[in-house]
Amino acid sequence: MIWKISMHEISMLGLMLSSAICGVTALTKIKSGVMDMVEWELFNFMSTSIVMTLLLDWVSLLFMSFVFAISGSVLFYSGSYMSGDKTFNRFMYLVLAFVLSMSFMVLSPNLISILLGWDGLGLVSYALVIYYQNEKSANAGMLTILSNRIGDVAILLSIGLMSSLGGWNFLLYSYYMGESWFLLKVLLMISAMTKSAQIPFSAWLPAAMAAPTPVSALVHSSTLVTAGVYLMIRFSAALEGSSVQKALLIISCLTMFMAGLGANFEYDLKKIIALSTLSQLGVMLSILSLGYSDLAFFHLLSHALFKALLFMCAGVVIHSVGGYQDIRFMGNLIKFMPLTTSYMTIANLALCGFPFLAGFYSKDMILEVAFMSWVNFIALFLYIAATGLTVMYTLRLIFYSLSGEYNLCSISNLSDEDFTMTNSMGVLGLGAVVGGSLLSWSLFPELYMICLSDIMKMMCLLISILGGFIGYMLNIMSVNYKLKSLYNYSLVSFLGSMWFMPALSTLKMSEKSLETGGFMEKISDKGWFEFYGGQGLYYLFSYCFYILNYMQLNSIKVFMKMSVIMIVIFMILVI
Repeated sequence: MIWKISMHEISMLGLMLSSAICGVTALTKIKSGVMDMVEWELFNFMSTSIVMTLLLDWVSLLFMSFVFAISGSVLFYSGSYMSGDKTFNRFMYLVLAFVLSMSFMVLSPNLISILLGWDGLGLVSYALVIYYQNEKSANAGMLTILSNRIGDVAILLSIGLMSSLGGWNFLLYSYYMGESWFLLKVLLMISAMTKSAQIPFSAWLPAAMAAPTPVSALVHSSTLVTAGVYLMIRFSAALEGSSVQKALLIISCLTMFMAGLGANFEYDLKKIIALSTLSQLGVMLSILSLGYSDLAFFHLLSHALFKALLFMCAGVVIHSVGGYQDIRFMGNLIKFMPLTTSYMTIANLALCGFPFLAGFYSKDMILEVAFMSWVNFIALFLYIAATGLTVMYTLRLIFYSLSGEYNLCSISNLSDEDFTMTNSMGVLGLGAVVGGSLLSWSLFPELYMICLSDIMKMMCLLISILGGFIGYMLNIMSVNYKLKSLYNYSLVSFLGSMWFMPALSTLKMSEKSLETGGFMEKISDKGWFEFYGGQGLYYLFSYCFYILNYMQLNSIKVFMKMSVIMIVIFMILVI
């Protein structure tokens, strides 16, 4: 009997093996406290070494272990999800190229060599977003690539500013940057904000849901969007006590609140999950801006497990209901798809911070540390409101898709019989249950000292219960009562549209900026710069060389003229 192993199975086995190796190595490095750094000097320029640096410490190896594990599960899942696609091999190569770019980005602590992975992420993510090659994908891809190019330009400007330090190893030099390096810190913050879709660059993340669902599970939940957070974690020493840290706290808290509000008014299944990702990115950057980079890294890892699982469950549901993504067309799926809905419920509860699931350990610790920190009332209110909104839109999603009435207009094949998809979700399902506790025991053998009053200690639980009650009960009542949002349509339109950021990013501001850019290119690159730059210098040098060439020709007439001129000049000088 001949066994045939497909490409997605080979990729899954290789990535899972790599994940196990990286995970075991990271755990040994946590125990020993040793890190390895490899530097390859490419060339010297103006007494500055241009080097390719690879850093193998517990942070990078543990992150790589999670990236490989999630990528392996997603690729195995894609073997069934994308089975009808004629260009499946192209999809596999793009995903593997994305994993390679992510590896370069994670393992490099050098601002120049990180570009190899940073730009690779932007390019491959654009190719994945436009994978279906329709108008919606093209628009989403253009918004994605243009938003990320802002961060790429900020990285390039940071390289120019950092050259005065004599090197670009930000892990080394970030400890010596005072307030005089304010502009460099701002540029790095902007680059991290664009990759992690913070305000005002938030519009591209929900738009990128035009990509296939496996891409959303890998790219837009656990890897690409966390690249900015990872850069800030590595650069956290330079942010300590600076005004950039305070600005990042305000922006991340607003992003967290805005995404939670928007998800409560959204009906697209994938966009609800994308907005929840955006909200959790705000949580990570907000706690990082308070000075707890290790907690941000902890939440980054635990969030990757249950959010990738949530996207994969959403893909199975969308497949089963005939391609619908509107949650109003679903309902009562728990009777038809018990295994998928079980995984989805576990992921949703982990997102809410249900006790002893993956999200509980990181999210509860983040909220308690934030309540204990010196934050003002506005930041405290945004933390509390975002926590309640998270439970609210999660219970709303569960009501509409899993436990409500069966609303499908057409008869679909609702079943859990696709074992390739369900088996691939098993690894992440296990991670969503026990991943948080294992990470907590490994990373924090000595927990933080939490000293809060009884009211503040119970605040998270009370807000979660209130949010869940509002999110579930109000949607039950909305079936039988008039829709109150129609009476406040302007307010609902503002809150449910991410504060008009998609409209501003795609229509008015982008048109004006593109027109201004085209005008500047016309009068500068194709105008004065060309006249006095490349083409002007070319004609000037050509004319000068023509004269020199003419003077050096063996022409008697020229020699006679030159002799006469020289004699006249000599006579004038003598006289």
